[in-house]
Amino acid sequence: MPTFDIIKQVKPSKTFRVASVIGKFDLQSENIVEHFKGDIEIPEQWQVGLIVGKSGTGKTTIAKQLFENAYITSYEYTNETVLDDMPKECSVEQITSAFNSVGFSSPPSWLKPYSVLSNGQKMRVDLARAILEEQKFFVFDEFTSVVDRNVAQIGSFAMQKAIRKTDKKFIAVTCHFDVQDWLLPDWVFNTDTMTFQSFEGQKKIDLKLNLKYSKQEISQYGRCLLSTII
Repeated sequence: MPTFDIIKQVKPSKTFRVASVIGKFDLQSENIVEHFKGDIEIPEQWQVGLIVGKSGTGKTTIAKQLFENAYITSYEYTNETVLDDMPKECSVEQITSAFNSVGFSSPPSWLKPYSVLSNGQKMRVDLARAILEEQKFFVFDEFTSVVDRNVAQIGSFAMQKAIRKTDKKFIAVTCHFDVQDWLLPDWVFNTDTMTFQSFEGQKKIDLKLNLKYSKQEISQYGRCLLSTII
C-alpha cells in the first residue's frame, strides 16, 4: 500500500518584486509550504488507475514520489514519421495495431512527423507508444489535458480497452474528472479530498449500450472513431 507524507517548501530570495508582493498582499512569510499526506490502497488485481484533482492539489508531486520509475510526461520524437519513432523492435503490424487500438486510425497521418499532428493525434501517438514500449507499468501525467473534451473521453475509452488486452498497468494523472466514466479505472485517488476508492471486482460498464451521448449528439468524426475502437 503506497503511503505518502510529502512536504514541499519554497523560500524565494527576497528581491524587490518578492518583497512588493509580500507587502501588497499582506503575506505573513515568503516561505511557501505545501503538505500532502495520504494512502493509496491499490488492489492486487488491477490494470487502470486514476489520480485526479484540481490544479495545485498535489497530483504530480504524489505521482512522482510514489511511481518515479514509471512516471511519463512526454516522449522524444525525432524521425520524419511517427511510424519510425515507435520502438525499433516492433513490427509494422504491431505498430499499426497499437495505433488503431487507441483510435489513431488514419494511415496518411502515420506518415507525418509528430510535430505537425493535432493535439488529439499527439495524445493518441503517445498512448500507442506507451503500449508498445517494453515497460509494463507507466504513469501518464497531464492525461487528456490539451485536447477537446469529446476527444478526451473517446480517447480514454480506447486507452483502457487497449490496456486491458495487454499485461500492462496504466495510471492516468489529470485534473479532468470527466474521463473517469470513460477510462473505467479499477481505482481512483482524489487529491481534492485525499480519498481512495477501489472498483475491484465490479463489472465494467458496456459503453456500447450506455453511451452518454445520443446519436444526434455524436459528431460524424466521433461515430467513425467509435466504430473503430468498440
